[in-house]
Order: sequence, then structure tokens, then C-alpha cells
Amino acid sequence: MTLEIEINRNTFVLHNSGALYWTEKRVLLISDAHLGKVSHFRKYGAAIPEAVINKNFIKLDEVVNYFDPESIYFLGDLFHSELNNEWYLFQRWVEKTNIPIILIAGNHDIINPAKYCELNIQITNEWKLNGILLTHYPEIREGFFNLCGHVHPAVKLRGAGRQSLKLPCFFQSENQMILPAFGEFTGTYVIEPKEGDMVYGITKDTVLPVIITF
Repeated sequence: MTLEIEINRNTFVLHNSGALYWTEKRVLLISDAHLGKVSHFRKYGAAIPEAVINKNFIKLDEVVNYFDPESIYFLGDLFHSELNNEWYLFQRWVEKTNIPIILIAGNHDIINPAKYCELNIQITNEWKLNGILLTHYPEIREGFFNLCGHVHPAVKLRGAGRQSLKLPCFFQSENQMILPAFGEFTGTYVIEPKEGDMVYGITKDTVLPVIITF
């Protein structure tokens, strides 16, 4: 279910939900949840089962219960677009969870910030902790290791018989890790690793290092 790694003398736990847990800070990091996306597409006629809506909240509950964090940082695109019925599900989840939440705003976070303030959620464009830079968009900044989202990274595995399998992944380069999209109803972008990059693929049950040959 999890894989533990070290970044800049800090311990991080990669969870197969796509969440990342910072052990020393007891911080849970989640990127690209895209809550409200299912309702948004259903509104315009997409034939998506309503049951998909609850999967995001089930995942949120599972990962919070697993790590018991002191705070939660959403690395952007928390809510997909304008307000819809899923906002009220999110509001109830926040009240039930009762853990401090910070939102690093992403390109889809267009809801009036006052709505987040009503839930005591702090919104900012970036956050710095012990040499770690939290953003939504991937960013290289001298002196920091960047944890970010936005890309929805995935890796394509190819077999000898032309089989292929695409997995969401955590993608780590020299000074950056891009988290996979947490949301159930999101697409992915297949990344092309370079020598020295690390890829951690996500399956239904676990997180595993992917060996890349060049």
C-alpha cells in the first residue's frame, strides 16, 4: 500500500491513493482531487454514474484514517470548477474531519475564496517548509525541493510481446516530485523519464519503483 523514501533528510511515505505523507511534519499532501468534476460533466449530459462522486470522499477518509495527519495540504485543483452539489459533500467532509487544511491554489480553483474561508481553509499560491516548496505548477527554485501536481503523471510499461500498461505515478527528478492526481475522474499524462529520474508506479494495492532502462 505504501513506499517510504527520503528527500533532503526528510521521510515521505507514498500511498497508493496518490497521497504523500511527510512523516516529520505529520503533513498529508494531496494534489488534483478535482472534486465536483463528476457533477460538472453530468450537468452537461455525460453518462457518468453518480456513485463515482462518493469514491473521492471514500479515498479521502481512507488516507486520513491511515496517516492521522496534523494538517492537510491540497496542492491545487481541489475543486474542478464552479460550485455544485459536491461542494456540500466537501463541506460536510471538512467539518467531520476537523483537521487544518491549506489549499495551494491551482488553475481550476476558481470558487470564491470566501467559501473556503467559511470552512477555515487557508488559500495561498505556495508554501515553504524546511527547504521544501509546495506549489501546484511544477517549479524549479534554487535552494528548494519542489512538491507539486498539475501534470497528472503516468508511466507506460511495455512488455516483450508489445503489451503495454499505463500506471499513474509519482515522478521524481533531481529537485522535484510531481504527485499523481488523487481524483477518481481525472486523466493522465505519460511522462518520459530521463536518466537519474525516479518513477514510482501506483497500482490498486501498492506503490512500486519502476525500473527505467535507457
